[in-house]
Amino acid sequence: MKRVRQWLAAWATLAVLVSPLPASAASTPIHFADLNWESGSLITDILRIIVEKGYGLPTDTLPGTTITLETALANNDIQVIGEEWAGRSPVWVKAEAEGKVVALGDTVKGATEGWWVPEYVIKGDPAKGIKPLAPDLRSVEDLARYKHVFKDPESPGKGRFLNSPIGWTSEVVNKQKLKAYGLSDSYVNFRSGSGAALDAEITSSIRRGKPILFYYWSPTPLLGRFKLVQLQEPPFDAEAWKTLTDADNPNPKPTRSLASKLSIGVSAPFHKQHPDIAEFFSKVDLPIDPLNKALADMSEKRTPSREAAEAFLKAHPEVWQAWLPKDVADKVAAGL
Repeated sequence: MKRVRQWLAAWATLAVLVSPLPASAASTPIHFADLNWESGSLITDILRIIVEKGYGLPTDTLPGTTITLETALANNDIQVIGEEWAGRSPVWVKAEAEGKVVALGDTVKGATEGWWVPEYVIKGDPAKGIKPLAPDLRSVEDLARYKHVFKDPESPGKGRFLNSPIGWTSEVVNKQKLKAYGLSDSYVNFRSGSGAALDAEITSSIRRGKPILFYYWSPTPLLGRFKLVQLQEPPFDAEAWKTLTDADNPNPKPTRSLASKLSIGVSAPFHKQHPDIAEFFSKVDLPIDPLNKALADMSEKRTPSREAAEAFLKAHPEVWQAWLPKDVADKVAAGL
């Protein structure tokens, strides 16, 4: 009897050793950047759901600032940045030149970024009893004479420019633009603590009909919800752009930002290890109008990005099925 028990125990041990593990247990998670702005978080979760349900691979997210996440991608500490404004930061440019990162696709055509004001600041809004406060405001060159309109509450002699949070590449660019446009003595460079704080301050000011000057971009909920005007900037100049992305350059030159191209950033090892997923990433094409609407709904209803991503995939199968082989698309559909 003792020998029988030993024999059964040996077989049980062998069965455990040779039994295949589930994919989720056998595979190391694919680390996505945890992007702290709405479009970044929504796009990230759209990609994660497809990777999990269509390709059967586990994923997770790791937080950080734009610069630290790009550095982590170059070191393969993370494998995917779902919304990469490729070619903007020196960290990305260096890593790409060294072959450590790859930008895949042109994921959101029509994306843009710049300095904005609510339309009522220029045109007024008779229905709300708002008179135009800066009727001739057209470009960044006009801002010096309208600093009183955007008065900073803590420095009344200056206007306030609402910049990106510290750690975003755009925060450095905007700080340098204030110098390049000769506005450093006229405007306070005010940085919000997070993407959510930036959104909250802009939304609060617009709902109260207050003037506000701020940096922003598209795709975003705000552009789908409010009438905004983007201020004109000088034509793009590649050499001037280098001075804006260099935080230590003492003499930045004026230029509008590099033309926006949103891609999916991946590490070189990931690109080599998962060519099928890289192929899928290269085909991602999110129409900007449905995307802005989804972002607006997500913001207004305070829907978690994962839930909003599932809703987007269910509502627009014709969009994402075009990115995938049929068998993968079928798995995603079944998983939803």
